[in-house]
Amino acid sequence: MGFEEASGGAMRALMRRKQVDSDRVRAAAGGQLAKELSVTQLVAIGVGSTIGAGVYVLVGTVAREHAGPALTLSFLIAGVAAALSAFCYAELASRCPSAGSAYHYSYICVGEGVAWLIGWALILEYTIGGSAVARGISPNLALFFGGPDSLPWFLARHELPWLDVVVDPCAAALVFVVTALLCKGIKESSFVQGVVTVLNCFVMLFVIIAGSYIGFQTGWVGYKVAGGFFPYGVNGMLSGSATVFFAYIGFDSVASTAEEVKNPQRDLPLGIGTALSVCCSLYMLVSVVIVGLVPYFAMDPDTPISSAFARHGMHWAMYLVTTGAVLALCSTLMGSILPQPRILMAMARDGLLPSFFSDVNQHTQVPVKSTIVTGICAACLAFFMDVSQLAGMVSVGTLLAFTIVAVSILILRYAPPDEVPLPSSLEASFRLSQEYDEEKVRGPSVDEHHEQESSVIESIKDPLILKKLETSMEETKRRKAAVCSIASVCVGVVVLTTSASATFLPFMLRCFICVFGGLLLLAGLGVLCWIDQDDKRHDFGHSGGFICPFVPLLPVMCILVNTYLLVNLGGGTWMRVGVWLVMGVFVYIFYGRTHSSLTDVVYVPVAQAEEIYGSSSSSGFVA
Repeated sequence: MGFEEASGGAMRALMRRKQVDSDRVRAAAGGQLAKELSVTQLVAIGVGSTIGAGVYVLVGTVAREHAGPALTLSFLIAGVAAALSAFCYAELASRCPSAGSAYHYSYICVGEGVAWLIGWALILEYTIGGSAVARGISPNLALFFGGPDSLPWFLARHELPWLDVVVDPCAAALVFVVTALLCKGIKESSFVQGVVTVLNCFVMLFVIIAGSYIGFQTGWVGYKVAGGFFPYGVNGMLSGSATVFFAYIGFDSVASTAEEVKNPQRDLPLGIGTALSVCCSLYMLVSVVIVGLVPYFAMDPDTPISSAFARHGMHWAMYLVTTGAVLALCSTLMGSILPQPRILMAMARDGLLPSFFSDVNQHTQVPVKSTIVTGICAACLAFFMDVSQLAGMVSVGTLLAFTIVAVSILILRYAPPDEVPLPSSLEASFRLSQEYDEEKVRGPSVDEHHEQESSVIESIKDPLILKKLETSMEETKRRKAAVCSIASVCVGVVVLTTSASATFLPFMLRCFICVFGGLLLLAGLGVLCWIDQDDKRHDFGHSGGFICPFVPLLPVMCILVNTYLLVNLGGGTWMRVGVWLVMGVFVYIFYGRTHSSLTDVVYVPVAQAEEIYGSSSSSGFVA
């Protein structure tokens, strides 16, 4: 019996969900962030976080090995796939405009256990991502000093023979500079990131305009190759789109700043959508030009853009392209470090991490302590470790977040939370209300009790009440069908993508498992298309914002694409991520589960919670 109670309590802890944060709740949790961001700044953050130096290398690698001249279509398909997640993010960010991004949304819609794992994975993503970006800046900077090893001594890389480690002081110094800037304030840091992003976009525009001029002069020789537009076939083009998909990662940084946006219902969807559109347009235009200047098989895989200009006598363009790469890396570094302190702050507000991380500086109105801790960890990694081997781990956190955000959209539309946790300060009001209701039930005498019973029986026969009861029962059935269908979609996607990628299995067995997974997926999707969405979705969170279109098809496609990419990241990556996630499970068991702000809370229906809030505010309680 004791084991059953313990296991039941643990399951309830994993499934408990929090309420959409209000200004009152955030203020009570340790202060509010400054509302300083507009659409322009959000676009700068999104574009700056997304367009890294990878595009200056990725063009050559993917064109040579996968897509050929069809590289532009690879970027387009990858952009459409990223847009699936962007639509989901846009709705949740406008409905739940609080710090924490995917962690925050999954805590509201799915449950505490999943939210913890998402938050823990995002911590790893942003730390390793920022460190990897910082390590990539020093080789590019060295080109301005004459070569790969030409940086000044105090910034150059040095090998520590007794530790077999190559330290990078330049990378650590850049992380500390960005950390100091982020501590200064969101307005100042977003302005600097905007300036750096605009300069990087000017470099890319130079590549597009100057490259187009050369292309028209030379006749676009890259499109006259013997292999045609699809030298590796359609499969090669699709394989290229899976590779370049990761060039779109970064727009989710916009969602992490939701609490600092002046008008989140309007600005967040515009910021996310515009940032992704700008990135996709720049990627496609650059790839159109570069692939046309040089045959795909002759491209330099390391420096495709500068070498393309060098083939046409513009050797000086190398310095301009290198400047763009350095600017892109600096902007991406800021975009990598910016979200993590806000996720740490959100998790600390919910009690899953120590309250140290939830402190907001009264002067700068940013989580300075969390930012400093993030900067120190990222700087240490950048200084001591070659984190390029761990770069795949960054993708796991992002793809898990994209997947759970799409699942949250399905839950929000078909089975939104119908109960909310009541703050401890209002539990007294709730218990008084319960006692009052019990007294009303116990109060009448025997004769009055018989009269009430007869009146209740007669009222039950009333057609309106009968209709209301039937509607309530139908709604319960609809919610159960929706939950089962969402579960069927998720299981079907996992089975389908895993079996499709399990090349070690016999062909017939793979086909059978794929068919089974596909049937589960189609069955769940079919039921979701057939049943109605929940009417309460209109009142969930902050209304009046962006609404994700084509539900349930779009979120299901998003889950399918991201799960397929997750499955194909490789066993080594998953083993390393698995170690980190297991560590997170132990942290949650021994700290987060017992310190959660939802421990021993009372869950009440939404309508009843609104009545209690109203009565408490009129009687002078402060939640």
